[in-house]
Amino acid sequence: MTLSQDYEHWIRTSFVEMNTALEEMYFSREARENVEGVGDDIKNQMRAEGHGFICKLLDEGNTDEGFENAFDLLGDVGLYMASMRRHEVTNPAREDVSPLQEASALAMHISSFLGVVPRFATAHLTTRNRAVDGKIKSFTTLPDEYLFLDYNLRSIFAFKRAAELLSRILPLGVTHPAAAILFDDAADALRDVIESNDLLFKKLDRDRFFYCVRPYYKPYRVARQEYRGANGGDFSGINEIDLLLGLCSANDPYYSQLLVEKMLFMEPRDQISLRESMRQRSFLLQFLDAAPVNKNDAAFRKNVESYLTVCKLHGVTARQHHDKLVKDFIEKPSAALTPEKYAQVTASGPPLEVLMSALEVLRDMRVAADRKDIRTAHDDFQRLRALTGV
Repeated sequence: MTLSQDYEHWIRTSFVEMNTALEEMYFSREARENVEGVGDDIKNQMRAEGHGFICKLLDEGNTDEGFENAFDLLGDVGLYMASMRRHEVTNPAREDVSPLQEASALAMHISSFLGVVPRFATAHLTTRNRAVDGKIKSFTTLPDEYLFLDYNLRSIFAFKRAAELLSRILPLGVTHPAAAILFDDAADALRDVIESNDLLFKKLDRDRFFYCVRPYYKPYRVARQEYRGANGGDFSGINEIDLLLGLCSANDPYYSQLLVEKMLFMEPRDQISLRESMRQRSFLLQFLDAAPVNKNDAAFRKNVESYLTVCKLHGVTARQHHDKLVKDFIEKPSAALTPEKYAQVTASGPPLEVLMSALEVLRDMRVAADRKDIRTAHDDFQRLRALTGV
C-alpha cells in the first residue's frame, strides 16, 4: 500500500472509531456542548496518529498522481483537521495560526494545483465519497450521520439532474415545443429533492444532528487563514437553477458575492458549469421577450406554465432548507447554549443571527418574494402572468 492508501485506511477505521467513542462520551453528558477535558487520551491518540501519517506524506511530496488521488487525499487531511476542530484541540477563536502546521502545509500544497479550498468540502463526503465494500467515508459510525450523508447525496443528485435538464433548453430556446418536456422533467427532479428532504427531516434525530454531526462542519484554520465550514449547497447545480430560472442574477451584488465565496468550495468541473450559467440569459427574460408575440400560442403558454411550476418547486426546496433544517435543527437547539458556545454555532463563520438573516434573503430570492428591500423576480413574474394569462 502507498502512504496515501495507508492514511485513508486509518481514516476509514481507527479515526472513525475514535470519533464515535468521543461522541458517545459527549452525548452522555448533561452539557453535551462542553467537550473540553473529555476523552483527552483518545484526542491525543487521534492527533498523534494523524500527525504521523501527514508528516510522512509531506516528506514524500508525491501528492499529484492524478486529480482523483489528490482530491481524495485533500479530503482525508481535511477530515482530520475538522475533527481536531470539533474536539476543541484547535479553535480559530483562540488561535492566530493553526497548530496543525504539517496538515496545513499538505492541504495548501494539494489545493494549490487543484484550484479548491485547502479543507474538506461537501463533495468529499457526498458526490466524491467512494464506497469500499459498500461502506462510505464518514466521521463516525453514528446512524444519524449516515442518514444525513445519504439524504444529502440524494438531494444533490436530484438538483444536478434538474440543472442538467434545464441547461438542455438553452440551445432550443423557450419557444421551442420541446421545452415543456424538459421543464416537466426538471420539475420531477425537484420533487425528488422535496421528497428526500421531507424524509430526512422526519428520520433525523435533532439532538444527534446538532450535537454529534454538525460540529464537524465548523470553520477551522489552515495556516493563518480561517475557512468556513463545508455546506450542503457547495455544488453548482442549485446555483445553475437559480440563474437559469432568473430567480437570482449574477450581476446582483448580494448574490454574486455568494457565488464568489462558494466557488472554490466546489469541484473544478462544477466551477466551470457555474461560470457557464452565469453568462446565460435567463429563461425569465427570454419568456418576457417572447411573450408579446407568442402569448396566444398554446405551446408557448404550456412552456410558460411548465416553467412557472419549476420555479414554484425550487422555491419549496428553499423553504424546506430554511424553515425546517436551519430553524428546527440549528436555530432552536442553539437557544440552550451558553453565550460562548452560541457565538461559534454556525458552520459559516458569522453569528447565528447574521447567518439567519442572510439565509432569509436567499430564500426570498428563490421564492420570488414580494420584497422591496432586495432584488427578487416577483414583479417580473407578475408581468409574465399578465402578458400570458398563465
